[in-house]
Formats: sequence, structure tokens, C-alpha cells
Amino acid sequence: MTAFIGLGGNLGDPRNNLSASVSHLAELFKIESKSSLYRTAPVGGPAGQPVCYNAVAQVKTVGGPKDTMNALRSVERKLGRIKAEKWGPRIIDLDLLDQDGIIIEDEGLILPHPMLHLRSFVLLPLSEIAPDWVHPRLNMTTMEMIGKLSSEDKAIILGVDGWPE
Repeated sequence: MTAFIGLGGNLGDPRNNLSASVSHLAELFKIESKSSLYRTAPVGGPAGQPVCYNAVAQVKTVGGPKDTMNALRSVERKLGRIKAEKWGPRIIDLDLLDQDGIIIEDEGLILPHPMLHLRSFVLLPLSEIAPDWVHPRLNMTTMEMIGKLSSEDKAIILGVDGWPE
């Protein structure tokens, strides 16, 4: 099964935290591709948060979406994630964006990710690795969804960086 995972963080050393999360993910899944790192202004949550780093990885999984979600939570715990407040600052945040186009609305898991189509910090990295991916509910490609973003949505992107060595 193919899954797309959103990675983000803005505490500690976010670039290295995202890199460490990819290393942990590689122990659980086959990493097929990963986007560049996007520096973004924080969206939502308390004011005064540090700049965020975001990326998207495409992985091969063997289990279903709930298994994938459990694996992502385990990686977050290994890296010291503590859930304090919604959209608050965090060491690492791993979101299951999509897994094989499966549509789920379950307690604790909604697929595809319900905010994916509204977030430039997800869509732009996703477009690097899967520009023709089709949202299973909206029947729109990644590039079509980017075309629907407002200039204000796109303005949160502050820059694009490479991964740490």
C-alpha cells in the first residue's frame, strides 16, 4: 500500500527532528520519496510560535491505515512529542494524509486528511513527489488543489531548504 505522510515541527532543531523522523520511518516502511523541507509561518495555535518546517514523504506500507497511524504515533513518542495544545508548537508532527485512496471517518482517523486540500504547507511538498495524486473525495489532483489556494494561503511559505547532511 502507498501512503503519504505529512511531517512538521517547530521546536528544538526542526530540520534535524524531521530528518530523524524519516530515519525512524525507514525502519518501519520503505521510503519511496520525500519532498524538500518547507519553512513556513505557523498556522493556527498560539501567537509567537517559531517558524515551522514541513515535508511530505511517500512510503510503502504493509498494514492498513490504523496500523500506519499507530506506527506514526510511535515515532512521535520516540522523538519526544508531547501533545500540549491543538496546533501548538511541537517537536514533531506526523500526519497520515492518504493511504491508497481509502476513505475513513473513524474516531481518531479520518482519511484523506480533512485539512490536506486547504494547506499550502502540505500541498506544495506533496506536489514535488506526487503532482498527479488525486484526492479521493474531491477528485482533484495535487496541482489542481494548489490552484485553488489563495495568495494568502501560499504566503505562509517562507522558503525551501534541503535536508540536513
